[in-house]
Amino acid sequence: MVDPIAGSDGRRKCDSVADAINRLLHNLIIKCARGEGVRNFYEVCVIGYGAQVAPGFSGPLAGRDLVPLSEVANSPARVEERLKQIDDGAGGVISKKVKFPVWFEPLAKGITPMGQALSLAQQILAGWVPQHQKSFPPIVINITDGEATDTGPVPQAEALCNMTTEDGNVLLFNCHISAQEVDPVVFPDTDAVLPDDFARTLFQVSSLLPNTLRDLARSENMNLGPQTRGFAFNADLVELIRFLDIGTRSSNLR
Repeated sequence: MVDPIAGSDGRRKCDSVADAINRLLHNLIIKCARGEGVRNFYEVCVIGYGAQVAPGFSGPLAGRDLVPLSEVANSPARVEERLKQIDDGAGGVISKKVKFPVWFEPLAKGITPMGQALSLAQQILAGWVPQHQKSFPPIVINITDGEATDTGPVPQAEALCNMTTEDGNVLLFNCHISAQEVDPVVFPDTDAVLPDDFARTLFQVSSLLPNTLRDLARSENMNLGPQTRGFAFNADLVELIRFLDIGTRSSNLR
């Protein structure tokens, strides 16, 4: 995760992924904000895996696994001030200072115990799923830049996706950020376009997109077929953010 991510002007993969996750959390909070505060349409867990496999929140939420969204909103580790390029209304762009909450810090260290990480996700959800049978099934998004160094990910992915609510099976989406210089692939419906066996393995264990999420992706001008899976390969930062955003729109489905 220390190598540059595609389309990011040399930024490390871990920094770009951390920014994408923090931006996703911020967008979820904005989406769920109402006059009385942030509604708990989501519970969120971040798992980091490398030298250790553990919940990945920083700051006041450190060590927590599933956290109601209102608590996430109230407990960033810190709030940074960043410059954002916006339209000036006259065909140009200007820089504007914006607040950027940070809940998750970038860290690239150690091996890739992906199987352990998916097993931890399964253990956490094993307590949640029976108590939320009328909910949209949980969505697990796995982001990696290398092959698993343990027994993962196939048996652990199967155990994870065998859990169900009344709306269907737990959904597993995978994003493989490769060092290979090949074109990005986002939401494919075949593994024939993928360059190596590990990418094809991640594609095979990724869930088929439900009709509702497939329709949402089509609204983003993505041409998706019925066999489309929740998988991305070598996505640049813009595509990674779109991938994460589409994968977490379940509050629009009920």
